[in-house]
Amino acid sequence: MPKARVLIVEDEILIARDLQKKLQGLGYEVPHLATSGSEALDKAGEMVPDIVLMDIVLKNGLDGIETAERLQAQQGLPVIYITAYADEQTLKRAKITEPFGYLLKPFDLNLVVVNIEIGLYRHRMERQREELLSELQSALTHVKTLRGLLPICAWCKKIRNDHGYWQDVESYVHDHSDADFSHGICPDCNEKYYKEFMEKRKKRKEM
Repeated sequence: MPKARVLIVEDEILIARDLQKKLQGLGYEVPHLATSGSEALDKAGEMVPDIVLMDIVLKNGLDGIETAERLQAQQGLPVIYITAYADEQTLKRAKITEPFGYLLKPFDLNLVVVNIEIGLYRHRMERQREELLSELQSALTHVKTLRGLLPICAWCKKIRNDHGYWQDVESYVHDHSDADFSHGICPDCNEKYYKEFMEKRKKRKEM
């Protein structure tokens, strides 16, 4: 199974390059680094990463949280924060973006890899769940269900439709549901009509 494509967003270029080299050594694709929010948006559009490692404090415009919000809105990308900040206000803002991980600097490479793999798995499961829900909703729109009281003739068993006309049960059910009919004879009817048929046949022979 091929390793994931990772985008690193970090304004301290030495830290970014060191992490890039280590992840590449583990088989991950890390073709680009971004040092600002606007550059991260551009690089993400070019490379379409599987996951993003995002520093929160970025220079020149958008910070990491704002950038993460845009990446999620535009491409639905999972984001893991790698930051030196764990104050209450920063955590509160970060939680709103529903990150797939939150690692404090100085970070341990093993923890980074564990968070990447868990983040990728969680994101994959969420995508599959969304696809299943979409398929289910699509299927439900094609399901017709009969509800309420149906006026039916006690003698001929025809059903009165919404326009006041009387329809055979078969045609009514076919028009108001996805059911169709196959025809046969139930045991009771078979016994009844077979008996009548044999009696009539016997009478003809006696005549």
